[in-house]
Amino acid sequence: MPSATNTILVDLIPPEMSAAESLDRLRELDELLQTYGGVAVVKTYQRRVSPHPRTFIGPGKADSLAEEGKALGAKLIVINDRLKPRQAYLLGETFGKAGIQVWDRLDLILKIFAKHARTTEARLEIELASIRHMGPRIYGMGMELSRQGGGGASIGGQGETNTELMKRHLRAREEKIKEKLEQYRNVRRGHQAARKRKGLATVAIVGYTNAGKTTLLNALTKRKEYAADELFATLDTRVGKLFLPQVGQPGQSGQAGREVLISDTIGFIRRLPPELLNAFASTLSEAVAADLLLHVVDGSDPHAPEHIRVVDDILERLGAGDAPRLLVVNKTDRLAPGTDGPLGAVPSERWPAVRVSAATGQGLDELRAAIGNKLGL
Repeated sequence: MPSATNTILVDLIPPEMSAAESLDRLRELDELLQTYGGVAVVKTYQRRVSPHPRTFIGPGKADSLAEEGKALGAKLIVINDRLKPRQAYLLGETFGKAGIQVWDRLDLILKIFAKHARTTEARLEIELASIRHMGPRIYGMGMELSRQGGGGASIGGQGETNTELMKRHLRAREEKIKEKLEQYRNVRRGHQAARKRKGLATVAIVGYTNAGKTTLLNALTKRKEYAADELFATLDTRVGKLFLPQVGQPGQSGQAGREVLISDTIGFIRRLPPELLNAFASTLSEAVAADLLLHVVDGSDPHAPEHIRVVDDILERLGAGDAPRLLVVNKTDRLAPGTDGPLGAVPSERWPAVRVSAATGQGLDELRAAIGNKLGL
C-alpha cells in the first residue's frame, strides 16, 4: 500500500463512553495506520449498544461512508475492532463498489507486523496468525457464495468446492508452519536450559508498544538495535549481555561485575488479539521464562496508567502475572523539572519502580543496581 493511500477510520463505541475516550481510541488507530504508511482522510465513530449483525456499523452508516470515501479518493477503510466473517464479506460488498478495501483492527496490526518482521521465525509467526484470522473468513465467504447461488447446484456447489480447497490449503500450510516453529522452540528451550546450567540469570524487557524498550536495551548493553518512535518497531527477540555493578560499587557500569542476559521483544497494545499472543508464543517465551521482568512504561504519556494495566493483563494471560519485576518509568527527560508525570510519585503499589531516561542515560546506574538486588547478585 503506497504511503499516501487515503483511509477511512471508524470505531464503534458504547453509548456511555466519553467523547475523550472515544477520540483516544481513534488516535491510537490513527497511529497504527501511520506506522503502516497510510493517511486518514476520515476519522469517525458511531455509538451503538452492540454491533450490527450484518455490517457491524449498520447499512446506512456503511453506505454513507462509502460515498464519502469515494469522493475523497479513499482506498481503504479500517474498522477498530474484529469483524465476523459475514460482516467482513458484506462490508466488502458495499465498499468494494466504491473501490475501497475493508480491514479490521487485526488486519492492520498484521500488516504492520509483516512490514517490521526481520527474522524467519517472526515471519512464520505472523503468517500463522494471518492464516488463523483468515480461516473463518474463508468459511464465511463460502456460506455467502452458497446463499448467492439461490439453491442452484452449479453456482453454490462451485463456491463450496473452492472454499473447501482453500480451507484444506490453509490447514496444510498451518501444520507446516507449526512444525517449523516447533523447531525454533526446541532450539530456544535448549538455549534456556544451557543458561540455567551455567547459572546465567535472565532479564526480559516488556511493555506497551513505543515505550522505549529497544532504546533501553541498547543503552544497557551497548547494542545498536533498530529503534523508532512508532508502534511495533520491534517484533523479533533481541538478546544482549548486561554487566551489573559489583557489590559496593553502584556507579560501576563496565564489565567488572556480574553478567546477565537481557532480551527485548514485541510490544503490547490494548485489545491484543489471542491469535497474536498464540502465534508469538515462541518469542514471548523469553519473557515468561525470565528470572526478572523490566516492565517499561513511557512516564511522559498521559495514558501511562492505562498502559500499565494493559501490560499487566497480558502478562496474566501469558502465565507471567506473578513473575518478579521492576517497573521502569522511561522518558523522564520529557517531564518538566520537579514533576512526576501522569504516574505520580508512586507509579506502582505492587512493584518497585526506577525512573530513567534511556535516551540520556539518566537513572541507568540506579536501574543496574536495582536489577542486581532483585536477582540477588
